[in-house]
Amino acid sequence: MDLNRLLANLERPASKVDVVLDTDAYNEVDDQFAVAYMLAYPDRLSVQAIYAAPFHNGRSSGPKDGMEKSHAEILRLLAMIKGADGMKVLKGSERYLPDEATPVPSPAASHLVEAAMGHSPESPLYVVAIGAITNVASAILMEPRIAERVVVVWLGGNALHWPDAREFNMHQDIAAARVVFGCGAPLVQLPCGGVVSAFTISEAELSKWLLGRNAISDYLARNTIDEASKYAMGRPWTRIIWDVTAVAWLIDGRFQSDRLIRSPIPEYDGYMAHSDGRHFMRYVYAINRDALVHDLFERLLALG
Repeated sequence: MDLNRLLANLERPASKVDVVLDTDAYNEVDDQFAVAYMLAYPDRLSVQAIYAAPFHNGRSSGPKDGMEKSHAEILRLLAMIKGADGMKVLKGSERYLPDEATPVPSPAASHLVEAAMGHSPESPLYVVAIGAITNVASAILMEPRIAERVVVVWLGGNALHWPDAREFNMHQDIAAARVVFGCGAPLVQLPCGGVVSAFTISEAELSKWLLGRNAISDYLARNTIDEASKYAMGRPWTRIIWDVTAVAWLIDGRFQSDRLIRSPIPEYDGYMAHSDGRHFMRYVYAINRDALVHDLFERLLALG
């Protein structure tokens, strides 16, 4: 991809675009907000499919189990949103990339290849990824030509000033992160620690604005309150729902601030290397928390 087209595709889209969402929806409570928020913008986002991403933590017995549980959670969410029951939902990778040259085939990766090849550098497919980026990297390895036909918006890694890059999404599959950061595809990174970690929500806000208002807003509020109560132990709390910010990047520039940087190199030791010879990417460095919370709540309530 030539520099002018790369820079053009790293600008926020000004009109309605085709998009797919790649999510480890059962991993936390924030993916669910992101799914609902994306579907609450039919005027800006034409959602082509939602992919289940693998994850492994205390809520799964391994990457495959995490992906399966995420697939079920996506379907559970869609059942609460009017008009979303026909959305295409595809299972993703059952394991992480074994190396930087070997894709992990899955229905999600195959669909991404097919969907991206139906687009062009001038009219790309936007890929919003909010989990381990295995599915996206697999699709790029399966068909390298899609790197010029997509724009990847990924919530992963940590801020440049953070002491390390050992963030959950990135550290699960470093090989996949290296593929995506190195393939030359237009990439927008929303770093977790130090940037989108500012996007939190409180029990008081959830109770006042979302509880009991409609099926999906009530589910999101109760799910978050129940999860936070496990560790808050009666103390005041806020809960990070940072996955929303990846969707928000496509919507409005007032929700965050970003700049162009040279694509860094995720290393296997948990740090990032840098080279002046790398291609450009877009790096989000600040979140306008209150503006985005206001818009999120308005859109969620409208889903009812």
